[in-house]
Amino acid sequence: MPNDYPSGSTESGAPDALDHAILSALRERGIDVSTVALDRAEHGRDWWPLSIPMVESGCVPHWPGAVVRANSIDEISAVLRIASEHRIAVTAQGGRSGVEGGAVAPDGAIALDLTAMDAIGPLDEVSGTVRVEAGVFGPDLERFVNAHGWTVGHFPQSFELATVGGWLACRGAGQFSNRYGKIEDIVRGLTVVLASGDIAELGGRGPRQAVGPDLVQLFVGSEGSLGVIASATLALHRRPDAELRAAYSFASFGKGLEACRRIVQRGAHPAVLRLYDATESRRSFDATGCVLIVLEEGDGALVEAVMAIVTDECRTGENIGPAHVERWLEHRNDVSALAPLWNQGLVVDTIEVGGPWSVLDVMNDHVHEVLGALPEIIVVSTHQSHAYSDGACLYFTFAAKAEGDSTSLYRRIWDMATAAVLEDGGSLSHHHGVGRNRARFVPAALGSGFPVLESLKSTLDPRNILNPGVLGLGGPAW
Repeated sequence: MPNDYPSGSTESGAPDALDHAILSALRERGIDVSTVALDRAEHGRDWWPLSIPMVESGCVPHWPGAVVRANSIDEISAVLRIASEHRIAVTAQGGRSGVEGGAVAPDGAIALDLTAMDAIGPLDEVSGTVRVEAGVFGPDLERFVNAHGWTVGHFPQSFELATVGGWLACRGAGQFSNRYGKIEDIVRGLTVVLASGDIAELGGRGPRQAVGPDLVQLFVGSEGSLGVIASATLALHRRPDAELRAAYSFASFGKGLEACRRIVQRGAHPAVLRLYDATESRRSFDATGCVLIVLEEGDGALVEAVMAIVTDECRTGENIGPAHVERWLEHRNDVSALAPLWNQGLVVDTIEVGGPWSVLDVMNDHVHEVLGALPEIIVVSTHQSHAYSDGACLYFTFAAKAEGDSTSLYRRIWDMATAAVLEDGGSLSHHHGVGRNRARFVPAALGSGFPVLESLKSTLDPRNILNPGVLGLGGPAW
């Protein structure tokens, strides 16, 4: 977690735990249940930045009724049957590294901790797939498959903190996703426990199938609102035996975007293709202009070919050498600055969105324009972090100084930036998901598709016990 509760701050004032009858029903089935105040407080938050000042002051954002630690799929099933019977909300949790409030267990809910479900295997050496339970952390999974000569290739900034279940629930992306894909490209099969307690085995019969809609993808990105992901089959890649790096500086962010577009539209997808605007280039690399860093890995022949295309398409920029890539690699998972900034009274966060190439430059300028007009804003910056043949992800960072209520300012900034993105044809989220922070925008983002999502929710979770409030479903938006 980004910071800890002050000693003793959660030991008094905790509301009542779950009803005794419910606790007894869980414990009778041998399920690990905790009603300890600190456990409940910790599982009432995730990495949503808005919670940082609350925790620092000893304020608990939400008090789940109990923390339940499942050790098996059968235990998840039992928990959901009991919760459904008693109409108690359940929020599935892994490392709680999400930044949109999606893993926050509401007041009185069951916080269903899946981190004890950490089995890995079997690994299919011929097909290149691995079965893994939802509570496995990224480093443990990567060490396991590395020992057999493979990689998953999924390295989110929260790699040390996040679980496989969280990757899938939020439709996450890793920093090398240009080469290996987002998690929805990597998953091949799921075991999902439905609100009724029924267990559904989905997919897992090969890389593609044409047997109606893809039920695996129905649950990827559902943030625990349609079912609880218990385990998954993931596709693997052989560990790379070659790597090349490069960095370039462009006169403008738009010119750098154009180079990225040309690279990927020629069929070259280097593992890392990240472009930083002038503000972030100064902050991250002490460099002028807009820095593009490139890293490709894999088979040596393919790496050479991809980097030849990169060199050709970056001729409009200045080659500034590969040292900047090493600097990025050293600091790419450092999130230590966030809590101190909030504790200094600053309102700080990131907003990642997607969009087609045709609108990215305009969308970037639009967000900077609307946020820059706010007198409280100190800085707005952008980088492009994931690129595709038809578009890319823009990742905005903002910092502001609140004169009054920081929560009100935070909400206003998100409202203005999101309105600009949706107006320009961008997507609400690229890889952080929706959670509670973005739930109020989902009807506008999905338009006429939102009633379809509502129908799925009411069919799969008729008693509305599964993480109500996320995705704009089953509860009030934050």
